[in-house]
Amino acid sequence: MPVDHRDAIHERRPAFTERQSAFVERQDGAWRVLPIEGRFELVYEDGNGAWSVRRLQARELKIGPGRVLVCGTDRDRDGYRGFRADRIHRLTDRDTGEQVEHNILDWLTRRAEAARRARAAALRRKTLPEAARPKADRPGGKARAA
Repeated sequence: MPVDHRDAIHERRPAFTERQSAFVERQDGAWRVLPIEGRFELVYEDGNGAWSVRRLQARELKIGPGRVLVCGTDRDRDGYRGFRADRIHRLTDRDTGEQVEHNILDWLTRRAEAARRARAAALRRKTLPEAARPKADRPGGKARAA
């Protein structure tokens, strides 16, 4: 995959990383907003039926009445944009090379939920004394069998 120097430039911006670490799950009116992180290439169809390839530094997944948006910085247009998940025909994770052509909404939701669970577990490890942590979260601990 070709190296994109604009990605490196954006990653060095201090405000960019501050906003990334400060973002948390929230309710914004009728919209549930989940943090999601990733560098995606989208094959997208706009409202007029025009197709384009967009490179997105994703920041949030907005789940609202009747639609879901994946939002972030559009690398080519250098602006914060939202893309309707139902109009994405193919999503490529630029970090792993994984391509998703079916059930894109499900894939995005699973990724955001996995990140939320990982943040919650990290917060528990950070705030709970070791004796109060679940055994699987302790250093050298093993997960319980269900």
